[in-house]
Amino acid sequence: MTEQPPRVLVADDQTLVRTGFRMILGADGIDVVAEATNGAEAVDAVRRTRPDVVLMDVRMPEMDGLEATRRILTGAPGEPRVVILTTFDLDRYVYAALSAGASGFLLKDVTPEHLVSAVRTVRTGDALLAPAITRRLVQRFAQPGGESAALHRDLASLTPRELEVFGLLARGLSNAELATRLRLAETTVKTHVARILAKLGLRDRVQAVIVAYETGLVSVRTGEAAQQSH
Repeated sequence: MTEQPPRVLVADDQTLVRTGFRMILGADGIDVVAEATNGAEAVDAVRRTRPDVVLMDVRMPEMDGLEATRRILTGAPGEPRVVILTTFDLDRYVYAALSAGASGFLLKDVTPEHLVSAVRTVRTGDALLAPAITRRLVQRFAQPGGESAALHRDLASLTPRELEVFGLLARGLSNAELATRLRLAETTVKTHVARILAKLGLRDRVQAVIVAYETGLVSVRTGEAAQQSH
């Protein structure tokens, strides 16, 4: 059975951006099921059309993309993946949106190929950002004890090995690099990562990096894993 293409909602107050993205995605067989010009429209459109992926501008009138992201990502089953659209890669609003559960961000001058790839990537459940990019945002904007820390402050459910994997993941190591560092099979590493995400109620590795810094598991200043008692 052939997998259905992603269903996408584009939320941006600029007509040219919405039209351009619709044309690019449509040329690759991806259906834009709705458009929105502000965050309130985006929240309503998500409820009506149930898209797989939302491309969400940060700065919009009436309700910005950050508040819209928070209202869309409530933890309910079947909710869409949100990708933030921005003109700045190191942006406090981007960081806040990632903390709220967005799966990554795209610069508005993204190439057509990257846009299509990004939509397909997040639709499968993967995070769009490499952990190393997320770490740059975290080191600039994270505050230990922040919102994500409050939601996921209890790391006691993790085993010592999972804490070790969590700390290395937050420093930007890929599964392959984790496997090499820990002398484990890559499939074992994937199992550890999946368990970490499940135990802490995290959507993906992007949120994992943020939580690791905000809980103090990893130092914002040095990027090194802190000593944790278990």
